[in-house]
Amino acid sequence: MLRHLGAGMGSLALAGVLDALSIRDARAAAGRYAGAGLPRKAKHVICLFMAGGPSQLDLFDPKPSLAKYAGQRPRAVDLRTERSTGGILPSPFAFRKHGQSGIEVSELVPQLATVIDDVCLIRSMYSFNPTHLPARNLFHSGNVLSTRPSIGSWVSYGLGTDNDNLPSFIALTPLGNSERTATRPGFLPPEHQGVTFNNAVEEPARMIPDLRNATLDEKEQRLDLDLLQRHNRRFGAAFRDDPYLEGRIKALETAFRMQSEATDLFDVRKEPGAIREEYGTTPFGNGCLLARRLVESGVRYVHVNYDAGQPWDDHFDVAGKLKGRMPDMDRAAAALIRDLKRRGLLDETLVVWGGEFGRTPVSESGSGRDHNPYGYTMFVAGGGFKRGLAYGATDEFGFKAVDHRVSIHDLHATLLHQLGIDHTQLTYRYAGRDFRLTDVFGNVVTDLLV
Repeated sequence: MLRHLGAGMGSLALAGVLDALSIRDARAAAGRYAGAGLPRKAKHVICLFMAGGPSQLDLFDPKPSLAKYAGQRPRAVDLRTERSTGGILPSPFAFRKHGQSGIEVSELVPQLATVIDDVCLIRSMYSFNPTHLPARNLFHSGNVLSTRPSIGSWVSYGLGTDNDNLPSFIALTPLGNSERTATRPGFLPPEHQGVTFNNAVEEPARMIPDLRNATLDEKEQRLDLDLLQRHNRRFGAAFRDDPYLEGRIKALETAFRMQSEATDLFDVRKEPGAIREEYGTTPFGNGCLLARRLVESGVRYVHVNYDAGQPWDDHFDVAGKLKGRMPDMDRAAAALIRDLKRRGLLDETLVVWGGEFGRTPVSESGSGRDHNPYGYTMFVAGGGFKRGLAYGATDEFGFKAVDHRVSIHDLHATLLHQLGIDHTQLTYRYAGRDFRLTDVFGNVVTDLLV
């Protein structure tokens, strides 16, 4: 019809539309980020998330003053928290220097101590919200609201995918629970939502139910899907660029293509016995090992939960709970860093470890620690971050960040920078204004970078 309109003038318009679509598709293939490209040091991110808030005072931030003032409540220091707390609670764990860098870490992390020279330890993280859900939202999306896109979705949107047969953003969590704060695409196109898999099971058939069609071969499935997609496109024409319908259409295609790759990729049992032993065969060990396999296959962002719920929320018996939990976490996290380095992948992969906040130096329930967003520790390994660096400091009690303070917006800006993205330019127009992961905040912390 267009070709015959106006003696062929309509076909010129059609050609222009098709050219625009080609440009759009080319941008989609290379990622949606349209800002000035920065040198890209990293291609992938693995986030090891310790939901609940791990105690920096018992793991990575030694404070001798805790023993000096044990049981006391120094009046000169504001140690108020959201709950009623007691006196200073010293850590019962010894800290020692390790590696050529001489960074002090707790006896609870003997395996991470062996790779401490590959780690950038940030002891001066700070936030402002002491409640789990808003704090987790802030960690993952840069905002306390439960509606904004997570960083994994932003990375997927900005860089696109390296493997069309897999989702660009994957979350691994026991029981297959959807970690909504970690996987939410918000107002971004829905194909950038994190896809959740249960890393507590080893069999791909249980991890990805119904991946294979039991009655149709691949050719027959392709014919069925093509027919379904033609109906979807025809149906969608009445809605004009409905992103949710488009997201479902793309999800069907990804699910179909996953059949050719996911069965083997998600089967960690195919790894050599020595590698499996190094990681451990717990859910978190499986998650870290699978995360390595995923980034090796081109997945952009992998989120790994340590267990379901918020297991690091140690309001009582913090020492006893850490003793039971740490061997598993320490072993798998250190194995991931070693394994990535052996394979030449650490330089292009950002391994981020942390929780939504830390814990207080004062006691709760006599043996626990309360939430503390004012000063806590995270670490990043690889991706052009400096190695063997302990950056920043909290006060003498480990309560508030006081030296070279780093906000979550600063960390987000720095991670994006290493991915070749200017955080001020990675935007998405929604409801009449341009949104970004770092909102109106955040600075790249160049002191952390090589």
